[in-house]
Amino acid sequence: MKVFFFLFTLYFVSLTCAYSQSNYELKGSIKAIGGEPLIGASIQVAGTSFGTVTDLEGNYSLVFDKAGEYQLKLSFIGYISINEKITISKSSFTRNFQLEEETSSLQEVEIVGRKEEGYKNTATFLGSKTQTTIKDLPQSVSYVTKELILDQGLMRVGETVKNFSGVSQFTFYDDITIRGFRINGGSNTQLVNGMRSTSGFWKQPLINYLERVEVLKGPSSALFGNASPGGVVNRVTKKPLDINRNSLSFSVGSFNNFRGLADFTGPVNKSKTLLYRLNLGYEDSQNFRDLQFDKNIVVAPSFSFIASEKTRVNLDLVFNNSNSRLDRGQSTFEDNLYSTPISRSLNTANDFLKEQTYTITTSLNHQISKDISFNASYMKTGYNEDLTEHRSSNSYALDGDGNTIGTMVGRQVFIRKRNRFVDNLSAYFNIQKNTGKLSHKLVVGYDYAQETLPPGGSQLTANGYRNAANTGFISSYNPANKDSYLLDSNGNPVPNVSHFDLENPIASQTMQDMSKYFYAQRSYDPTRYQLNGFYVQDQISFGKLEAMIGLRYEVYTDFENYKKVDEEKVNQNVLLPRFGLVFKANEHMNFYGTYVEGYNPQTASTISNPNAGGPFDPLISAMVEFGMKSDWFNKRLELTTGVYQIDQRNTLYPVPGEIDLLQQIGKESAKGVELDVTGRILMNWSVMASYAYNVAEITESPNEQDLDRQKPNAPKHQGNLWTKYEFDQGSLTGLGVGFGANFVTERNLSLSATQTIPGYSLLNAALFYTTGNVRLQLNVNNLSDKTHWVGGYDYLRLFPGAPRNVLGTITFSF
Repeated sequence: MKVFFFLFTLYFVSLTCAYSQSNYELKGSIKAIGGEPLIGASIQVAGTSFGTVTDLEGNYSLVFDKAGEYQLKLSFIGYISINEKITISKSSFTRNFQLEEETSSLQEVEIVGRKEEGYKNTATFLGSKTQTTIKDLPQSVSYVTKELILDQGLMRVGETVKNFSGVSQFTFYDDITIRGFRINGGSNTQLVNGMRSTSGFWKQPLINYLERVEVLKGPSSALFGNASPGGVVNRVTKKPLDINRNSLSFSVGSFNNFRGLADFTGPVNKSKTLLYRLNLGYEDSQNFRDLQFDKNIVVAPSFSFIASEKTRVNLDLVFNNSNSRLDRGQSTFEDNLYSTPISRSLNTANDFLKEQTYTITTSLNHQISKDISFNASYMKTGYNEDLTEHRSSNSYALDGDGNTIGTMVGRQVFIRKRNRFVDNLSAYFNIQKNTGKLSHKLVVGYDYAQETLPPGGSQLTANGYRNAANTGFISSYNPANKDSYLLDSNGNPVPNVSHFDLENPIASQTMQDMSKYFYAQRSYDPTRYQLNGFYVQDQISFGKLEAMIGLRYEVYTDFENYKKVDEEKVNQNVLLPRFGLVFKANEHMNFYGTYVEGYNPQTASTISNPNAGGPFDPLISAMVEFGMKSDWFNKRLELTTGVYQIDQRNTLYPVPGEIDLLQQIGKESAKGVELDVTGRILMNWSVMASYAYNVAEITESPNEQDLDRQKPNAPKHQGNLWTKYEFDQGSLTGLGVGFGANFVTERNLSLSATQTIPGYSLLNAALFYTTGNVRLQLNVNNLSDKTHWVGGYDYLRLFPGAPRNVLGTITFSF
């Protein structure tokens, strides 16, 4: 019996060994040249149905029953398929592959979503109205992808700008500077998917529905019409994918912060002609600032219909509902920056801000022939604001002799309701032709945009000091006319709205009886503008040279006294050139130079203040830029560096001592150097770094004290570093570590005052752990708990950055 058992065991072991030796595993990864895993890429034995697809990490495994030579075919949508013969002779064999993006399949309109993963983004639609690799664009572009946004735990566009060279916050509203020039969400030059849009300015919505945030540096009017000379911000929404990807994410953190996010995408039918994506977001959070909170709901569905190989249609909708309080910033004792805590706000418990914003976009891409395609997009944006706020009157309280009381801030009340709507149409042809040795990518198009502030926009304002009869108020106090004012027992004028006591803030922050204030009514006059733009652009390739030549003719129409009996159309015409040249020194390095011009009308519609004065001449700008773009480490890492000079004439600034009045200074200039590094050093080591030196000054002005003074909230030096390392071997597999630092130098707060805010350096860190389809993440920001300010107007309106804070996130992918 023992002999039988031994023989049976020997037979079983030999059979097992024989069986195991007859199995040969081929494993590895399939990635893009830039290092991004290609999820769902196909690897198949040619001429058979035997094959597999890559997993969420871009990895694959094939098990063969015998050794030998096999012809493999690798394919992925949008990438060049490859066929490769491979010899398998041992039981386990590893082979990694890289696929190159198929440039001929580049979309003319961004309809089907980006499949790249990581910090590096290969192409953009922003700079040329057609998908162009960023390295071939003769202008500087900075961006952050959704992967970096996720890793850093960001939820506002203003939080992302620390990663861009030459871009910084002006306030903590939707309000930034690019190369020293200010743009904000309330302006009409913000872009969503390359289309002009608008937002509320005050609050930044969640950005969980965004694929990336891009900044095209320098004047962009030749492409998009009137715009800031510093650059334009483009928010690119997530588009449907033809593969299933779903995720749920929940975050909790400091200041009673809670967020829940969802992202679902994939094909609706088997033929993958109808694709969908749905992004949902919910936020309920307090703030390190007194009385501040944010409750946001975002619903963002998107559909792509691929009618045929020649026709694609996309529909995007983004709806944001926001309930919060408007934070007008920190006030300090007079001329004493550190005299009050950064948590101090001037709100009361009965203040509120309710905003609703929607954008709906329809896009069409139709391939007329092999060389000609037609593209059209229409976007409608609506914004509604309902505001009640206590805020500073931008001055300290006054005593009976007209002297400031440095511990008391004068307050005023705004009760405001208004709507704003933007319509945007873009239609253009892409034509690809060869003429001899020259190849052309020609864009011929038309843009139409319209912004309307309809009737009914109005505001109740309570400010100033009460008159002697206590039947109304006088906006300002004049001690020479004391008898005109109601005085208290100390002989001081009685404010219409109680002052904010910086030494006893809690009493000033309680609910106020707003029925006791005297109000004045102010209407926001209906406004409307429209523009019609016609443009042509040619990208000409000849050997190692590629030139971009563009020309735009635009007619800007402002409806003065809109909806009134004396309504009048005022037209402004402008012709804008654009020139760029790229020299492709080798496969990895391009040099570029560009000259672009820009303009921005300064009319009642664009200023949104009929009391600003004027009429004003339009802003006129021009930029010269030279730089180099290169890629390293097998195209995983890209490096961009550039030098530039931007000149602008006719900028408006407040007249000192006046509430609404504006003045045109003569000329301002910005010149500097920028450096951006993005991508992967190793497959599991990601990095994003930037540095900018920018001198942005007033060079011509009737006010001599403004000359050669750095512009407000524009640091001369700023930089950023973020790096992430993911362990992919041994017992630490699945663990990731992130570390970041960013700095800015001292900034001026305004042109009319000498107040400044100090520079700062912040350190941030993150831990990640991924197991299966679950990812755990911990972000710690401002590790050293540094007191700092991201911007401000003066010491009555400072915008402090957050102290040390923690955010924990769990994400489920399925």
